[in-house]
Amino acid sequence: MTLFSVCFLCFIQPHSVLGSEKSTEEINQERMILFKNAETITQIPWYVLASVDQYERNVRRTRNDIPKAKGVIGIYIRPELWAGIQNPNQSDTNPASIALFGGLGIDGNGDGRADPTNDEDVLLSFADYLLSYGTDFENIKIGLWDYYQRDKSIGLITGHMKLFKKYGRLDLDQHAFPVPIRFNYSYKNTWGDARGWGGRRIHEGTDIFANYGVPVRSTCYGIIEMKGWNMFGGWRLGIRDSTNTYHYFAHLNGFADGLEVGQIVEPGQLIGSVGSSGYGPPGTSGKFPPHLHYGMYKDNGRTEWSYDPFPQLKVWERAEYRKRK
Repeated sequence: MTLFSVCFLCFIQPHSVLGSEKSTEEINQERMILFKNAETITQIPWYVLASVDQYERNVRRTRNDIPKAKGVIGIYIRPELWAGIQNPNQSDTNPASIALFGGLGIDGNGDGRADPTNDEDVLLSFADYLLSYGTDFENIKIGLWDYYQRDKSIGLITGHMKLFKKYGRLDLDQHAFPVPIRFNYSYKNTWGDARGWGGRRIHEGTDIFANYGVPVRSTCYGIIEMKGWNMFGGWRLGIRDSTNTYHYFAHLNGFADGLEVGQIVEPGQLIGSVGSSGYGPPGTSGKFPPHLHYGMYKDNGRTEWSYDPFPQLKVWERAEYRKRK
């Protein structure tokens, strides 16, 4: 039993039986306990571990080439990294032989095994990997880059860090309808419709028609990832939330004061207003009726694709009408 194993065993709480039904709140409580315990042992900030886990748990939900998590921790360490690339036994759970072959796997719960499906073992193994680079932010980023080898992944994880560090909690999945429901607006499912301007393409979003100047609000807790002009979308803004989802707001009449790339926004926060900008060089406007183009894009750790936002918009809209009653 390693020193890490002894310490981690002192802090962990008994888990409920795997496979039992747990609420999101219960899962987040268990995750937070694990993150805080790992921070106590390794000095890697809890929100760093939470951000890696949040990124990976959402990747696992969108990929079929990664096994589904058996516990509450979503981090997946590939067998060759867990056991060691030169290890002839890629299913090795012996901490001593794993260490001999330079694998990442560690016995985190003191049972004498380095189990890649055990929450404590996985989390402490990844924390120990980051610890080998240092505990300050810049060295942690280097460790993340060496592990993922993908700028986009590092950007998403560091964005999650900002959110978790600021709010000190994991439940940042609340949403708001993008325009206040007290205004007149209309929309229908237009995702996938044909578009001709700028070449034949499909419509990757839902158009919400409203008058010029109607407020546009953030739909989520997130980080502003993009702000500025696009010849298709005009004045547009992109926000990345903690589920690796990119929320795209286009054809804006303008932006709310003070918004900057890298800034944190919250559900319902003013980000701009409805307009008809786009389909030309910067400043072009009025080529179509004023409306908000709203799109959603998901990152799966390899690539990003659009999906139909209409069902989500309906859910958020209904929730806001219920609040008014």
